This record gives sequence, structure tokens and C-alpha cells, in this order.
Amino acid sequence: MNLQARKLELVQLILNTDRPSLLEKVSQILKQENKTDWWDELPISVQQAIEVGNKEADRGETTPHEEVKKEVRLRYGI
Repeated sequence: MNLQARKLELVQLILNTDRPSLLEKVSQILKQENKTDWWDELPISVQQAIEVGNKEADRGETTPHEEVKKEVRLRYGI
């Protein structure tokens, strides 16, 4: 069965039901499926940069926050 035929079959099943609880469940499923994950909205280059950063952090290749703040103050005179 192709996708279009499957959709029509589901529409017919929905039209033939008189059960509000079933319609609510179908509605919830469809609404949940339509929600997109913010991660998927990010450009691939940003996703890759975050993944690189996570791997660096896992390896302990990080700079403490206080050190970063100190460097920023020295560099920008703030």
C-alpha cells in the first residue's frame, strides 16, 4: 500500500469513529509528531561545532570560567 492510500484509509477510519477519546489520542499523536526538535533547526555547521566542543569537554580540554573572564578583562580592558 502506498503512502497516499494509507492516508486515505486513516482518514476514513477517523471519519467513521464516534469515540471522542480516540479522536483526542489521534490528535495528540499528530501534534507531538509535528513538534520539531530545536537541534534539527540548527544549521549542520553549528551542530558539528557543538559536537566538537562536547568531545573536547569529554576529554577535559576546557578552560575554567574564571580564567576566561580574566582573559576577557585583560584583552578588552573591562
